[in-house]
Parts: sequence; C-alpha cells; structure tokens
Amino acid sequence: LGCRALRWAGGRAPARGLRLSPRAWSAMPSWVIDRYGSNEVLRFTREMMFPIIHFPNEVIIRVHAASLNPIDLSMRRGYGATALNMKRDPLKLKTEETEFPLTLGRDVSGVVMECGLSVSYFKPGDEVWAAIPPWKQGTLSEFVVASGNEVSFKPKCLSHTEAAALPYVGLTAWSALNQVGGLNQSNCSGKRVLILGASGGVGTFAVQLVKAWGAHVTAVCSHDASTLMKKLGADDVIDYKSGNLEERLKMLPLFDFILDNVGGSTEKWALDLLKKWSGATYVTLVTPFLINMDKLGVADGMLRSGVTVGSKTLKHLLKGVHYRWAFFMASGPSLDEIAELVNSGKIQPVIDEVFSFSEVPKAFLKLEGGHARGKTVINVISR
Repeated sequence: LGCRALRWAGGRAPARGLRLSPRAWSAMPSWVIDRYGSNEVLRFTREMMFPIIHFPNEVIIRVHAASLNPIDLSMRRGYGATALNMKRDPLKLKTEETEFPLTLGRDVSGVVMECGLSVSYFKPGDEVWAAIPPWKQGTLSEFVVASGNEVSFKPKCLSHTEAAALPYVGLTAWSALNQVGGLNQSNCSGKRVLILGASGGVGTFAVQLVKAWGAHVTAVCSHDASTLMKKLGADDVIDYKSGNLEERLKMLPLFDFILDNVGGSTEKWALDLLKKWSGATYVTLVTPFLINMDKLGVADGMLRSGVTVGSKTLKHLLKGVHYRWAFFMASGPSLDEIAELVNSGKIQPVIDEVFSFSEVPKAFLKLEGGHARGKTVINVISR
C-alpha cells in the first residue's frame, strides 16, 4: 500500500502519452442490453464502441475473465437506474437521456493494455484484477476502462478464471466487515461472528476473511452447503431450513458481530443475538437505498433512506448495539490487501460454474435460478 501511495504521489511517470492504438477508434465484442427486462434483453454485438481513456488516471484492461453477481440480475431489470444515471451524468450534459447500450458485469481479471498520463503504478502487460463500479460500463466485453485506484495486481497464485470470482464480493465483504464494521486483523481474534446467507459469493468470502482474522465463525446456510462452510473454516454451521432458525440461534452464546446478506424479516430478530453494551455491531448489505431513489426520485429517496437508517441506528443504539448499512466500494488498495491474503493461502475463490463468453445468457439463467455455491464465472478469452 505504501508503495502504491508513494508511486502515485511521487511525481509523474516518464511521459509516454495516451498511446491510442488504432483499435481505440474501432469496435469490440460485448454483451449489452438496450432496455431493462428479463433475460431476452441480453444482446451480443461486435460493434460496441472501444473504451477510450478520458482521464489521466485511467487504464484500459483486456478482459480475460469476468463473473456475475446478483447486482447484474438486478441492473438488468432496471434496479438503481435513477441513482446510477445521476452518477453517470451528474451535470446532465448528455443530450439524450439514455444509458444504453449498457454492458453489465462488475468483476474483471485481465491484462493492462493502455495507461493514462498519470498512471505510474501499472504498465501495459501487467496482470490485474478489479471490480468496476455499477455506474460504469461493465466487464462482459473484450476491453474495459477503469480508474487506476480501482485496480490491483492479480494474485500470482490464481488464474484469471479464479481471480475473476473475487473482486466484487471481496470488496463488498471488506466494506461491511472492515470499513463499516470496524473489524480487522488486530481486533477480531476470539470474537463471535454470525454470517447470515453464508453460502453466496459475499458470504463465502466473509467466512474466510473473519476466520483469517481469528474470529469464531457461525455460518447460516442450507444443509447442502455445510461441507463447503466447514472447508472454508466455519466453526458452527446452522441449517436455516432445519427448525426455527431464530430459536436455534438464541440457544447459542451471544455474538459480537453479525453480517446479514439476507435481509427481510431477519432484521426484526437478528439484533437480539448481539451482546448488549459491548460495542457489538449488526451490518446489513440489504438496504432500500437505491429502491427508494427509483421510487421517489433522487432527493426524496435520499431523504427517506437517511431518515430510515438514522432512526434505526438510534433505536438500536438505545438498546446497546450498533446498526449499520454497508455497500460495495471499489478500491484498488483494499484489493491489494485481499491479494496478500489470497497469496498467503488464507482466502480462496469459490466458483460454482464457469461459462464461455458465448454462454452469457445461460450464465444469467444459472444465477437467476439461485442456490449457487460461490460465483458464476465467464471466460471472455477462450482457453
């Protein structure tokens, strides 16, 4: 991390320009949508505009592998369009109010092809990974553009296929556990952590992360994922389909931290499982933030969300526990730390199924079917 900061702050790299190749003015293969809807809106094209470096801190990455996340399904249906379009064009400079054609996909593992003027930490040919924010064009393309501070060197021990399974879920879990929840390697040892919805992409990463930090981990999942949970290091595995989950969890010692990937009615009783007046924290990744803006508009939606999280935080604080919302945050420096854990063998990717680039609609259907154990990965470059 220090090296990254020094190299970004230590002056401009030797001038090499933007080196726009002839391909910069041509097209590339990509999976896009031209409207929101179900799976039939996915369209393959060879005429997607090749990405262009607009800012000096950007890089163009040739995508070797990508993966799908639940947010891709939601975005295909139009979830978050109000907020994301505001982020895409905050000053309303575009004459046409459309985000289409839109490329989905957030994860990328690939090779740097072009660098902006101020990028000194990466060079063409570097193998990198990243999670692209949802307001940008996604990774189900041959090439994608990213900010240098969103990119990190790919773990050397992983193939591109394996690496593509981790960035988005890893950064989402990192945001919830570390940046919002305050857990880290120095304060997590011996703490009791409960992870609800542990067998999905974020859950499988979170189990490994807090276990690497020394926590006692209780994972809630279905029975058929119990072997996986044990393999990833969970100390206790609870089958949510076997009996009353709330009552079964109440029989266990109280927890120091709860990560909720499920939401819904879970929130009504989960906070009662925390140790009171001890700094215990509940963090949920299931929030109404984007839904509120879709329904109410940007201003009213943000106001409604602010009131909701504020009132819930105060309500639970008076009961002796902390209540928090968490969101995915793109971060190259955080991926640097995750890469160290991967290279040391403490984190491994969990892949449910791998598809070829021609099978993207089939991969979406697989994800839509639910009950995945880990990630759905797309090999963009054939092997």
